[in-house]
Amino acid sequence: MGKTMDQGSGPQHVAIIMDGNGRWATQRGRPRLFGHHAGAKRVREIVEACPDAGVKYLTIFAFSTENWKRTQVEVAGLMGLFRRYIFKEMQSFVKENVRVRFIGDRPGLDDKLRALMDEAEDLTSNCTGTNLTIALNYGGRDEVARATKRLARDVRDGKLDPESVDEETLPRYLDTRVLPDPDLVIRTSGEARISNFLLWQSAYAEYEFVDTLWPDFSPAEFARLVGQYGGRDRRFGGVKT
Repeated sequence: MGKTMDQGSGPQHVAIIMDGNGRWATQRGRPRLFGHHAGAKRVREIVEACPDAGVKYLTIFAFSTENWKRTQVEVAGLMGLFRRYIFKEMQSFVKENVRVRFIGDRPGLDDKLRALMDEAEDLTSNCTGTNLTIALNYGGRDEVARATKRLARDVRDGKLDPESVDEETLPRYLDTRVLPDPDLVIRTSGEARISNFLLWQSAYAEYEFVDTLWPDFSPAEFARLVGQYGGRDRRFGGVKT
């Protein structure tokens, strides 16, 4: 959908790479899944903080296409956590007027999880408050590859003139096609990389890399980072006049 924010205004769309659950648990002598459970609880608090912070769209990176490389125990535990989280939170999302969407390669997930994802999306489809997008089995390069395949099929089937393809065309095929581009991307845990997250969409996003591990990332810190955004000079390649 492209850029939507005016200079000096707060971010409409914040995306978060939630990193540090495993290290948080290890520091406490607990298994990594203990950290993931703590991180899931933190998600609720940040979602609840969005309206007061003026954030309309929140996208969180829950599980990447590369995370399948982790141990079978951790992956199985995460999948179980996702199923329980979605099932448990669905009614709360409706009550709090939160619209839920999922992005990523759904066929790679198990049937029960996909069914819960579909149910959550359907149940919250009329909600008009915070838009929560959860990236599950998501990778930026994978998303662009899948979008390109769909675009190529439309060209093949005569639905799209290849001469009309420009930089506004591909976004209509991305998982995020109904969302504005992120204005601010936050990564927790002290790592300074984007890890294949929203590669196309974040071309003009501002980034914040913070040392806080995700389970310790508080609504107050979230509000502080959102507030700092308003003072940034957003030129989108132009020159300030």
